[in-house]
Amino acid sequence: MKKLLIIFFMIPIFGFSQTTEEFDFIAPYSDGYAAIKKGESWGFVNDKGTIAIDFRYDLVLTETNGNKYPVFKNNRCLISEIKKGITYFGYIDKTGNTVIEPKFLNAINFNNNKALALGILKEELGSNDILGKNVVSYRYFEVIIDTDGNVDTYLNPKGINVVLDKDYLKTPPEITSKQISNNLFVVRTKNSKWMIKSIE
Repeated sequence: MKKLLIIFFMIPIFGFSQTTEEFDFIAPYSDGYAAIKKGESWGFVNDKGTIAIDFRYDLVLTETNGNKYPVFKNNRCLISEIKKGITYFGYIDKTGNTVIEPKFLNAINFNNNKALALGILKEELGSNDILGKNVVSYRYFEVIIDTDGNVDTYLNPKGINVVLDKDYLKTPPEITSKQISNNLFVVRTKNSKWMIKSIE
């Protein structure tokens, strides 16, 4: 009888939930989720230590305190997808579902429900009758997006010409603007100086 009582009282002590897997890296928690690494793939555990998003290869790493790992900010995590040799960026939510399709040439994590990204505009310039093709031009813009991927503000209204070809665009273009407070952004001018923009 004494042995049964000891076993009965020990069960609550040792009955905690945990994953029995081993990982190569476990990141600090961000927005209630911690990134975990196995080999070259990443996933997430929730605040109970349970794997909430299974391992995948499309999560974008953020450098934090000398380490690089994916993070959630404002219920969004960056992902990337390569299309015709060019990398595009989008976001997933905490269920692992894609909520903003990879369509930006670069993007950063959300802060106060806003994120900086490079949006693309396609312009039809005409047609080449000899080749039977439309002549198009592409420009990218530094934009502020909301958590649904909608563009709120264009930070460089003139944009920058870009050739959407893997031979010309081997790495994502740099985002030069920065968010310095909830509603203030600094934008680099053509003179390599800075302007402050207030976003309501």
